[in-house]
Amino acid sequence: MKLSGAFYATLPALFTGVAGAGWEFVQNGTSGILALEAIIVSPTLAVFFDFAGTGDPLMINGHSAWGALWDLETNQVTALDVLSDTFCASGSLLSNGTMVSVGGNFLAGTSSASDGRMALRIFEPCPSANGAGCTLFDNPDLVHLTETRWYPSSLRIFDGSLMVVGGIHEATLFYNTDPVNSFEFFPSKDGAVPRPSAFLERSLPANLFPRVFALPDGKVFMVANNQSIIYDIEANTETILPDIPNGVRVTNPFDGTATLLPLSPPLYIPEVLVCGGTNSSDQIPSANLSSQDPASDQCSRIVLTPAGIEKGWEVERMLEGRMMPEMILLPNGEVLIINGGQTGYAAMSSVSDLVGNSNADHAVFTPSLYDPSAPLGHRISNEGLPTTDIARMYHSSVSLTPSGNILLAGSNPNPNVNMTVKFSTFGAHTTLCREYRVQYLNPPYMSLARPTLAGAPSKIAFSSKFTARVTIPASAGNSSVVKGALLTVALMDLGFSSHAFHSSSRLVWLEATLSRDRKSLEISSPPNNRVYPPGPGYLFLTIGDTTSAGVHVMVGSGAPPPVPDQGRRI
Repeated sequence: MKLSGAFYATLPALFTGVAGAGWEFVQNGTSGILALEAIIVSPTLAVFFDFAGTGDPLMINGHSAWGALWDLETNQVTALDVLSDTFCASGSLLSNGTMVSVGGNFLAGTSSASDGRMALRIFEPCPSANGAGCTLFDNPDLVHLTETRWYPSSLRIFDGSLMVVGGIHEATLFYNTDPVNSFEFFPSKDGAVPRPSAFLERSLPANLFPRVFALPDGKVFMVANNQSIIYDIEANTETILPDIPNGVRVTNPFDGTATLLPLSPPLYIPEVLVCGGTNSSDQIPSANLSSQDPASDQCSRIVLTPAGIEKGWEVERMLEGRMMPEMILLPNGEVLIINGGQTGYAAMSSVSDLVGNSNADHAVFTPSLYDPSAPLGHRISNEGLPTTDIARMYHSSVSLTPSGNILLAGSNPNPNVNMTVKFSTFGAHTTLCREYRVQYLNPPYMSLARPTLAGAPSKIAFSSKFTARVTIPASAGNSSVVKGALLTVALMDLGFSSHAFHSSSRLVWLEATLSRDRKSLEISSPPNNRVYPPGPGYLFLTIGDTTSAGVHVMVGSGAPPPVPDQGRRI
């Protein structure tokens, strides 16, 4: 394990790694709906959303469902009663743990769904481990956005509310030709009047699902098309940053992916990594683009300090070009790059030589790992990583789970169920439900004796210390080969997966001191609600290369938004 600037404790015993089964893909169950969006809502449950008109096999109230609860322990699915169309929506968790799904679509005659473009679907925290009795509130007549938004992004910010960014008013073929060039909030601010955005105006026409991150000072970093800014919510001002190098474009329909790299005490200096996308111009009509156009293999990284911004983006290369990849923060600080295709574009049925209905081709079946602390040119590898036979293309979702493995679902670059094309709903040349199949990518530690973290308070105040019990496997503490194993504690928001982007995903390293008897840790919480926006998270303990299961905690007061500043400024 290599960590960039992470605080770590040195074990007062000797350590050696123990070989496990290695990385492996495991298929467990079927999703019942095409899970094009996914979010972990409790230690045992994920929520999946789909297009209301797909015609999924999971049924509710006499019709195909387009929302579902996935039980992470039993791999069973239960339909959710969703009323509005969740197609290409976004979402996140509020400061009190409530999940909010944002925006969507409306295609008359395709389903019984109501117009989802202004919808705010609310899933309150539910104590049921298997989802029994858990419900979704969905009534756009009572709770809704101010503007219609399809393909928006959303982000939990420092007061625990959601910032909703961009989108499109009406369904269009490829580019954003009917843009929503504004920000709004839930709960609403500014008298429920959206804020116009010059940045969204400038970044047309390829600026759908902007990549947005809450910075540790409360400002917001945004990438759309090949442009980037820092937006000050409180002052309502933007600072223009350097463009992504070499003309690479990274937002829908040119989907690359992006992540905020782990934040380390004491300064929590933010760095952003952006990977994949395309070098194609956004002035080329979609009919002149090809599903065989190569995707970009570029990764671009920037340090968001005055000196880092002046230096600009640092460029490195993935092992292959990727359109529609997703990046997942892992509890040891590495970044998993997974899914997507090597050629073509996002969206569907809009380029010159479709693959079925897909604008993209040549699925990438082997993930890569990105090590933020390694030297430039040596950060990306797929050594030891497995290869799957399931294409995860457009309309896929992926998330780290509280158990510490990676959940993969979805993929359907078709407007509805289609069993005859290459990237079909049911897979090519087989009767298996390929895109309904749910997989887990298990890191090596899933087959090892793992450390445990227990007894942490369920609610953790900012700028405080708390104690948790730990157990350290014998394999991590009694060897006489290597001295000084790393011990780290990561606080993580697992994010919301939609369209090659994991909104609100976050990792903050916590300072920790191991007791002399190696049975407890004294852990320091984040200094304030800007370093970690208030709300739920998971604590993961990593010793050497072995990571515990996550412990669910509420960080901050647990009050509904907006909440006042908490903790101390840095």
